[in-house]
Amino acid sequence: MSEAPDHDDVNTVPAPTASAVLMHVVRSIVDDPDAVRIETSTGRGKVRLEVTVGPGDLGRVIGRRGRTAQSIRTVVRAAAVRDQAEVDVDFVDA
Repeated sequence: MSEAPDHDDVNTVPAPTASAVLMHVVRSIVDDPDAVRIETSTGRGKVRLEVTVGPGDLGRVIGRRGRTAQSIRTVVRAAAVRDQAEVDVDFVDA
């Protein structure tokens, strides 16, 4: 199991709870969990979480008609309440 981040590291990551939930959910869906990357950026009062997955896994994350992606966004936004932040989740083709 991975170690908890240092106190200083948590303060440098915007929306740490939302990021951790996003990473956990996406890694559990894809075939190659080690290829999952999340880039964070802030702007206009929101935190943007950009997810990149391995080749062939983008379809799994998006799902039919985008339902899986929308469900992931809903769960991550709920987790962001704990961070007192608004988040947008984008899925990017590598």
